[in-house]
Amino acid sequence: MLDNKLLRQQPDQVAAALARRGLHIDLGQFQQLDQARRSAETRSQELLAERNRTSRQVGTLIREGLPVEEAKARVQQSLDRIEGELEALRKEARQAQLALEAWLMELPNLPDEEVPEGNSEDDNIELERWGEPRQFDHEVLDHVALGEALGGLDLEVAATVAGSRFAVLRGQLARLQRALVQFMMDLHTSEHGYQEVYVPYLVNADSLRGTGQLPKFEEDLFRIAGDSGYYLIPTAEVPVTNLVRDRILEPAELGPEGLRLVSHTPCFRSEAGSYGRDVRGLIRQHQFEKVELVQVVRPEHSEQALEELTGHAETVLRRLELPYRKVLLCGGDLGFAARRTLDLEVWLPGQQRYREISSCSSFGDFQARRMQARWRNPETGKPELVHTLNGSGLAVGRTLVALLENGQTADGRVELPGALVPYMGGLTRLGD
Repeated sequence: MLDNKLLRQQPDQVAAALARRGLHIDLGQFQQLDQARRSAETRSQELLAERNRTSRQVGTLIREGLPVEEAKARVQQSLDRIEGELEALRKEARQAQLALEAWLMELPNLPDEEVPEGNSEDDNIELERWGEPRQFDHEVLDHVALGEALGGLDLEVAATVAGSRFAVLRGQLARLQRALVQFMMDLHTSEHGYQEVYVPYLVNADSLRGTGQLPKFEEDLFRIAGDSGYYLIPTAEVPVTNLVRDRILEPAELGPEGLRLVSHTPCFRSEAGSYGRDVRGLIRQHQFEKVELVQVVRPEHSEQALEELTGHAETVLRRLELPYRKVLLCGGDLGFAARRTLDLEVWLPGQQRYREISSCSSFGDFQARRMQARWRNPETGKPELVHTLNGSGLAVGRTLVALLENGQTADGRVELPGALVPYMGGLTRLGD
C-alpha cells in the first residue's frame, strides 16, 4: 500500500510514476476522501475540548446562583449534545478512513526509477543470456509428446478426475518432479542460507490483502465454499511473507542479511485471465508446485537482496544445464505489488522461445505497510517498515518441461543433468 504522506506531499510525482504502469489515477478522489477524514478528526478534537470545558461548568453555574441539580442538568444536556455529535463524527471519520483504505488497496506499487518505460512484455529489456540453445539433428518434440511417449504424462485421465488444466504424472516423471523439489530445497538451504518452512496451503483474506492478491485479483483465486473465508494459496509467497505480519522484528531476529525463507508448496490458480493461453500441457495449470524464496530485509539492503535472490534462482538453472535469459520488466508488465522485477526465462525447444520460469521481485515497503510488518531500528529504537522480496526458485512444473524438451534424444528418451542423478537413484536417462 502506498504511503498517505507521499500522496499528500508529492501527488504529481505519484501520478507520474503510476502512469508509467499505464494507470491514470483520480487524485481528486484521494484528496476528497483524505480531507473528509481529516475534517472529521479535527472537528472531533474540537468537540473533545468543548466537552472538557463544559464538564467544568457545573461549579461556575452554581457560583452564579443556579441550584445544584439544575446546574448539573444543564451541563449534562450540553454533554449529551456533544456526545451525540462526537458519535456521528467518529462514524463519519471511520467511513472516510475505510473508503480511503479501499481506494489505496486498489493502487499498485510505484515502479523503481530503473524500471524502463513500456506497455507489455515486448518492451522488457534483456540483460543477459546463459547457455546456448541446443541444436537438434532430429524432429523436436514438445513436452506433451515426450511425456506421453514415456508413459509418464496423462492429461486425459486428469481431465476425467478434475478437468482441464490438470495433469497426472506417473513413474519416472513423477519421480523427476519429486527429485527437482528435493534438489532445489537442498541447494537453497545448504548453500544459499535459507531456512526451510512448512506453511498452510489455505490462508485467510487478510493474508492475501497483505501481499497484494486481494482485493484486485480475487477472480484468479480459488475460494473455499462455506463460511470459513479460506482461500487456496496461489503461491507460497502469501503464507511465507505473512509470517511477519503484525510483528516488530528485533535487530537480532532480522540479522544483517535479513530473513531468508524457502518453502515448497502446491499452488492453485484459476487462470481466469488466461482463457485460451497455454491450454496444452504443463505450462499453465490450475494446480502446480513451486519452491518459493522469500526475503525480509532492512530497507538499505533491499536492492542487493534482489540481485542475490535472483542469483539463487539462476544457480538452479545453471546446475540443471538449462539455457536461459534474464530480463528487466517494464512498467506495463510489472506485477501489482512489485517495484522492480527480474524475470528468468528458460529456453523451450518445443516452442522455440524463452518462457518465464522465475519472477524475482522487490516490493520495497509496499507489502510491509499492508501487513504492518516492521523491525526495530537500533539507531532510533523505533519500529520501521521492513522491505520484502520473493521469487520462484523454481517453478517445478516448468522446470520439468524444460528438462524434457532440452534433454530429448532421437529415440524419445531424455538425458538428465548430472545434478539430478543422485536424486533419481542413479538414473541418467528417462526411458531406460
